[in-house]
Amino acid sequence: MLNNLSILITGGTGSFGKAFVETVLEKYPDVRRLVIFSRDELKQFEMAQKFPVSKYPALRYFIGDVRDSDRLRRAMEGINVVIHAAALKQVPAAEYNPFECIKTNVLGAQNVIEACLDMGVRRVVALSTDKAAAPINLYGATKLCSDKLFTAANNIKGGRDLRFSVVRYGNVMGSRGSVIPFFLGKRKTGVLPITDPAMTRFNISLQDGVDMVLWALERAQGGEIFVPKIPSYRITDVANAIGPECEHAIVGIRPGEKIHEEMITASDSFNTVDLGKYFAILPSAGSHSVETYCAEFGGKPVEPGYAYDSGSNTDFLTVEQLRELIARDFSGADSESI
Repeated sequence: MLNNLSILITGGTGSFGKAFVETVLEKYPDVRRLVIFSRDELKQFEMAQKFPVSKYPALRYFIGDVRDSDRLRRAMEGINVVIHAAALKQVPAAEYNPFECIKTNVLGAQNVIEACLDMGVRRVVALSTDKAAAPINLYGATKLCSDKLFTAANNIKGGRDLRFSVVRYGNVMGSRGSVIPFFLGKRKTGVLPITDPAMTRFNISLQDGVDMVLWALERAQGGEIFVPKIPSYRITDVANAIGPECEHAIVGIRPGEKIHEEMITASDSFNTVDLGKYFAILPSAGSHSVETYCAEFGGKPVEPGYAYDSGSNTDFLTVEQLRELIARDFSGADSESI
């Protein structure tokens, strides 16, 4: 699918970007060019130690910020596929520095869209988050705006062979700032801070996130927000998996946090299609109705009023399953030691 094509990934030095690059280099050895677009020269230097250009001649490390539209256009010369993963995503930091988050997550998203329109890009997939569904914090609100910008961009593509789509998923196991590495670091203190004993979250592995983006590149017709069917976990089960002997200190939820995360709201249900492994939320003003989309591309409409949240999910990871996943994905954390 990606052989002989040129790909650019914004935020390419992040957790997702590195996993995406590794997968593409392994599965598509004839990829023409793979451009890592990010603003941190140190992270690019560190990434180049693992993926040196001498060994992977298709790689390019391009310093730039999605806030800079001219730099984006320069980076997208000759690019066929764009994966937009750049974002400011720390909820407390976004609450304290709201317009900085808006400049990257909203204005930066529009800069990416306009550069793709101008530079002949053909396929675009933007990464979203469960916090964009019925958002209660600024980060989620900016990502909802970003989602709307990308899905609506299909309305202004004209005659271009260009499709914009979005993938939305929950907490990525092992991503920077997530609860599992935080608990692993706190375990040696004997106390694990629990925000709320009832709290749940969706869980997806980095590789599953990468595979979903590749699936969306191949399947998307333009305008969809794709949502995976993934398990949930209880925050108390994560704590018991990592530090069964540790004390649980209830510290209360942080500003902008939910007890349960959502990916499809009841209001979304009227535009949502069940595709088997994934859902697709269609734009309300798009070129396809739910009926025509199902007729042309498969799937079936969800029941009116259907909602998909981490608390009412029918699939929950057990403590033992969490322990096995943590042992698999974190170096130095074997199942016996945790």
